[in-house]
Amino acid sequence: MRLLRSIALFVLASTLAGCATTVMEVKQKGPDPMHVAMYGPHPDERFPLPAMDISKVNPKYFRQQVAYRTMEPPGTIVVDTQERFLYLVQGDGMAMRYGIGVGKAGLEFEGAARIGRKAEWPRWTPTQNMIAREPERNLKWAGGMEPGLTNPLGPRALYLYKDGNDTLFRIHGTSEPWSIGKAVSSGCIRLFNQDIIDLYGRVPTGSRVVVLQHHTPVDEPGPMAASDGLVPPAAI
Repeated sequence: MRLLRSIALFVLASTLAGCATTVMEVKQKGPDPMHVAMYGPHPDERFPLPAMDISKVNPKYFRQQVAYRTMEPPGTIVVDTQERFLYLVQGDGMAMRYGIGVGKAGLEFEGAARIGRKAEWPRWTPTQNMIAREPERNLKWAGGMEPGLTNPLGPRALYLYKDGNDTLFRIHGTSEPWSIGKAVSSGCIRLFNQDIIDLYGRVPTGSRVVVLQHHTPVDEPGPMAASDGLVPPAAI
């Protein structure tokens, strides 16, 4: 009898140990497959885009449809620089929300404008101020940087105009996922490359854009990144 009891206790302990192992394995899971697919590769682009590494990005900054109250009509883009979100108003109290990174130039415009120009795989040209500040980095691009995966504007750019004039404010892509949800030292308004492609396809030229500012501080410095698009259209 004592032997049978010992065997039963050994079997029970083994079973419980197996259960404990199973529980630990359940806890070990990666990003949501839906988000992995959303930020997956775009092989059919002019410059094939690789998948975005979203493993260290807060999921709240991933593209999603949300409830959103606003007096703005459907089709309006609302940029909330403090909350680090861009909303595309859809009506019926809903909006498509995108996480954004806010560069210094993105903090220098407030109010309403229109998308005066759209560009796929745009060129990028540093401003004279950028060249003077960091000639070793930017002088070689004085004539403009060709489109491509290393171009700071990414695969798409939306150029904002007000009263027919270029505001020098850009909404564009970025290949630096760490910058989404932050205010950095350079750039206008940046989205994941996959998100700017999505937004670009939803809004026509002439769409209304409202930029809300709350004197957002810079969280941390960034590299050359998309500060720029800050040039007259003829130079881009």
